[in-house]
Amino acid sequence: MLPQRSFVLGGASSGKSLWAEQLTESYGLSMIYLATGQAFDDEGQARIKNHQKRRDHRWQTIEAPLDVGGVLDGLTPENVVLVDCATMWLSNHMLAENKLDQAQNDLREALRRCAAPWVVVSNEVGQGIVPDNALARQFREAQGALNIMLASEATLAVQVIAGLPLVLKGTLP
Repeated sequence: MLPQRSFVLGGASSGKSLWAEQLTESYGLSMIYLATGQAFDDEGQARIKNHQKRRDHRWQTIEAPLDVGGVLDGLTPENVVLVDCATMWLSNHMLAENKLDQAQNDLREALRRCAAPWVVVSNEVGQGIVPDNALARQFREAQGALNIMLASEATLAVQVIAGLPLVLKGTLP
């Protein structure tokens, strides 16, 4: 049985997005790729292109760097949505100097209202050293709070390490 709400967590280049894409494809529903990343430089553009190359014509891509909730509200049970990723969404809100608590609460409510099954990808950033500057520490704390919220809303929570899923909550399909 496929989970209604999945949270996929991992470090940078851990294979989390690819694993999440494969999970999303297993639903057999109309697939929505909700992209939150923005390319601010050549490296960002290359990373986005690499992600795009993995997806074929079955995927509909919707770019929503900030308003994830607006997209989620428009989905139906015939869709399955992959939000990739919550970390970029958070970064976008920080750069826009939005109120992070309000943005996170709005996201939580949108996830709860979403009629479609969802898979949300996020980075684990709290396992390294304490950052040396205030902005990085603020981001780490905000990302930790966001990940805790996403895990609490999910029926399946998986940490991906070296492309392999480690179940934190729920059961793999």
